[in-house]
Amino acid sequence: MAKTGLIERFNEFLLHEKGFTQELGRTRTARRRAKVRGDLQDVVQEARQSGHLETILAVERRFLENDKAEYANSPAMKSSLDAALSELAAAERLSSVVQRPGDYQAVDEAHSLPRNRRGGVPFDEARQFFSSQAARLLNQDKSRLDQDEKQIIDARKQNMRAAAKLYEARQRQALGLGPESARKRGRNSGMEI
Repeated sequence: MAKTGLIERFNEFLLHEKGFTQELGRTRTARRRAKVRGDLQDVVQEARQSGHLETILAVERRFLENDKAEYANSPAMKSSLDAALSELAAAERLSSVVQRPGDYQAVDEAHSLPRNRRGGVPFDEARQFFSSQAARLLNQDKSRLDQDEKQIIDARKQNMRAAAKLYEARQRQALGLGPESARKRGRNSGMEI
């Protein structure tokens, strides 16, 4: 059984926090921050709409670098951001390699086992980054963020999905495969999120 008075005090503190949050949200600074966040979201969406994989990756790199520089306030968060940046570097490298079919052949051969392939193409480090970064963003979306922050997170998740599709199309082209049929595309693409 809960300690007498503890839950009541907790509820009172939650109510106070809600009041302060609402009060802060009505300030001029909060309105200006909301506008800047809307502008950020627009740029993230423009990157996706460009259909340019390197632009999408560059935008995501800046988010990760900024989060590490400005918001990494625990060893676990710093470690997660370091891992994401390392994985992103591999994705950037492979996005260049996949444009050279002769060079990409080595990656294809290194991922020859069925467990290392999705949709008939290698589930290489680039595709692993798109999938793991989408999972990280999904976890962020579940945290205590305001609506503006959640919209930016959602736009970034959409960018990871778009990047995965763009990259897979490059893989198929590098390996001389035709576009994957719409029926197969929805199954086991490596982007289950």
